[in-house]
Amino acid sequence: MEGVLNHYHLNAKKTDLSVFAKATFDITDKLIGYVDVQGRFVGYQTKGITSDIAAIDVDANFSFFNPKFGFTYKINPNNSLYTSFAVANREPNRNDFEAGVTTPETLNDYELGWRFRGDNVKLTVNSYFMDYKNQLVLTGALNDVGAPIRATSGSSYRLGLEMDADIRISDKLSIRPNATFSSNKNRDFFITKDGNTTPQSLGNTNLSFSPDVIVGNSFTYAPTENLQLSFLSKYVSDQFMSNFSSEVSTNDVLEDYFTSDLNVVYTLKTNKIFKSVVFTALVTNIFDTEYVDRGYYYTFDDDYSNPGTVTTVDGAGYYPQATRNFLIGATFRF
Repeated sequence: MEGVLNHYHLNAKKTDLSVFAKATFDITDKLIGYVDVQGRFVGYQTKGITSDIAAIDVDANFSFFNPKFGFTYKINPNNSLYTSFAVANREPNRNDFEAGVTTPETLNDYELGWRFRGDNVKLTVNSYFMDYKNQLVLTGALNDVGAPIRATSGSSYRLGLEMDADIRISDKLSIRPNATFSSNKNRDFFITKDGNTTPQSLGNTNLSFSPDVIVGNSFTYAPTENLQLSFLSKYVSDQFMSNFSSEVSTNDVLEDYFTSDLNVVYTLKTNKIFKSVVFTALVTNIFDTEYVDRGYYYTFDDDYSNPGTVTTVDGAGYYPQATRNFLIGATFRF
């Protein structure tokens, strides 16, 4: 009973202080620069036991300096180039502390992009390189209350290209495509398995829950002023639920999927009690696709399959998503 009381009387205190400054300046008629700096000071203290009756004693203080600067160059009224560099830091949360993670995450982010703004077409192409130290990545496992468990991955990166556009074909029809192509890797990832005390190198492995390709699109048609129909589609490529890239697992992969939705919005204008009533109808997963977009992955030591040895065994769980479903709503505006 004493342990239970200690658990329910476990108090935690977190302080978070931020100071920041930002400046934008014209270097020339075409070149604009900006600087954004932030100082952040975080403290977290708690002492007691966790839900599985394990001791937790945290007295951590973090001081972060997060600068960002960049430039935008206007080639002409329709085209501009931009580049930026930023540093961002993130502290562990309570679940991380309970899992034994005490090291903050540091990110160096480099970006370079192009923007086009025309009368009927808007286009943005952005390239990025996100270089991490001690990135807080999902391991795929869940704790005893079902919350995802994170760990620090040492050195890792995300390198990618993002594109999005807004194309007006006519006053009634528009298309909004977007796509991201990326490579998301742990550098020189190590694990300890099968009872060995020496870590085993897996080389560069894929970051968990990080698909390499995400493509989406939206067709919007407005035949009248009061009616709008949108057809939405999304493709997500394969992704791993662990950071092992299937080197020690056979079931940590979520397969790619493609889904489509249909959204209808009709606005009824009235002069009585309400100014207007907006009716919405959403058909999600209109083609009745069976897919899984999330799950969990875990490993454990099996002492029984080979007497005298310890063999690492893995397992996984999957969350199938809803097939075709409907949502109808109404918004009353005064």
